[in-house]
Amino acid sequence: MPQEAGLRIEKLSFEHIPQQTRLFLDYLRDSIALRRFYSEAVRYHYDVPSRAERVLAAHQTDRRELCDALERMNRRWKSGDKTLANINLLREADCLAVVSGQQAGLFGGPLYTIYKALSAVKLAECMSQRGLKAAPVFWIATEDHDFEEVATAEFINRDCDLDRVTVPLAMHEDGLPVGRVTLDQTIDARVEKLMRALPQTEFSDDLEKLLRDAYQPNQRYGDAFAQVLAVLTGQYGLILLDPLDAQLKKLAAPLYAEAARRAQEIAAALVKRSRELEQAGYHAQVCASENSFPLFLHDENGARHALTRTGNNKYQAKADGGEHSVEELSAWALREPERFSPNVTLRAVIQDYLLPTVAYYGGSSEIAYFAQTAEVYRVLNRPITPILHRASMTMVERHTWRALERYSIGLTDFFAGPDHVINRVVAEHLGKETSAAFDHTTSTFNSELDALQERLRHVDATLADALEKGRRKINYQIDGLRTRFQRAQVARDEAVHRQLIRGFDLLYPEKTLQERRINITSLLARHGHYVVDWIFDAIDLGSNEHHIVFL
Repeated sequence: MPQEAGLRIEKLSFEHIPQQTRLFLDYLRDSIALRRFYSEAVRYHYDVPSRAERVLAAHQTDRRELCDALERMNRRWKSGDKTLANINLLREADCLAVVSGQQAGLFGGPLYTIYKALSAVKLAECMSQRGLKAAPVFWIATEDHDFEEVATAEFINRDCDLDRVTVPLAMHEDGLPVGRVTLDQTIDARVEKLMRALPQTEFSDDLEKLLRDAYQPNQRYGDAFAQVLAVLTGQYGLILLDPLDAQLKKLAAPLYAEAARRAQEIAAALVKRSRELEQAGYHAQVCASENSFPLFLHDENGARHALTRTGNNKYQAKADGGEHSVEELSAWALREPERFSPNVTLRAVIQDYLLPTVAYYGGSSEIAYFAQTAEVYRVLNRPITPILHRASMTMVERHTWRALERYSIGLTDFFAGPDHVINRVVAEHLGKETSAAFDHTTSTFNSELDALQERLRHVDATLADALEKGRRKINYQIDGLRTRFQRAQVARDEAVHRQLIRGFDLLYPEKTLQERRINITSLLARHGHYVVDWIFDAIDLGSNEHHIVFL
């Protein structure tokens, strides 16, 4: 438990965090109540092993070929002995996989990437302690083509300001999977810029070595990411997987072919499920169409193209204009699976066809996807995988929480915006007397106007209405003056103003949870690899709440 590790942790319900969808909140509240959309939902993580028998019976992939490919990949990424031991464990017919995954973000990606990985590790360890064989696997989404989304690393620099490093978007050819992007000579300068901006500490040399070993010119983008994650999670035995691997493509080919053959049935089921979700008051994460095809077709250069059903029941890619029947596409996918990749509704099904997946850890968007993806599992006669919410955290370093505690400011105050935070600090600390004077003036003024308005109402109701309009204008002016005073008061105390602005950058950067914006290098530079252990210790598999972790 986190408390046993000596960590101070506060928990915050997602109901109090902005920008959460109704579907996500209802799923966290009671996933069993949503079994109409999540037929294999479990209420607690310790219910997951009850699926073991069904998962193992349905797993058809050749484990030897699967694990040979995993071993080859993980050795290339310099994974440790524990990872290789877990791959050998996965070779055994009764071993299950606990899976998570994410795109190949620059320099290891935002913090929630490591949270997802270690959530899978922790459940696998929990299952092992109960006498079950389980290995944690991380699916690197190298087939994704949105390079702009993974080309930037945001971090807190040595001045405690939000900063960023971006690799040139020109190194990505349109439509090419991110995993196929090759780093050019500019990557050295990006690593240099990051290291100059981060604070220089006793951990800086190790961090720079980690990044320079992984992010080198001529290295594949997906491989660089995998090498960083392999080092960070090596002691936990996390198995990394790149779905672009040719051997894995070959193993997935039978399901590619079946999905192509049943494309119309899959599309119709997704449209129906999307309608059901919307009728229940939820949103459909994926825009479904009865003319969609569950696989992308890749051209000779590797760029992917969506296929759409035409009027004569064939499928066409806009790029070449050629039409193909489902029979032709099914045979093609079986013969050359490297020319295809799954779309977002098929991806998880492919993952769980290759792996004996007993559970998947994902975020709010993935939970929404799974409400639709469940129909693809059903059509393809695959056991539906339950999705568990990954660990979610805001890491608060000592200098930050000391400053915030001085002014009685918490994470939820930042959700309300800068004016709210400034108001709190001025009213309760910096300008207490003047703030009280504003309150007294407003209260007294409105009280006197209430009495006057009552007298006017007895004489002429229109006079009372006119007074009400005047009151609103005056109160508006007083509120504006109060806001100007609060800002001026904070501006006079430059140190306080700087602390508040940095608080936003550190904890709620650009009105987003820290875990979605801040790169892992921010913490590695300040705390070294120790922070990975702290994150692991802070994960509570029994909690669906957001954790505020005080370092």
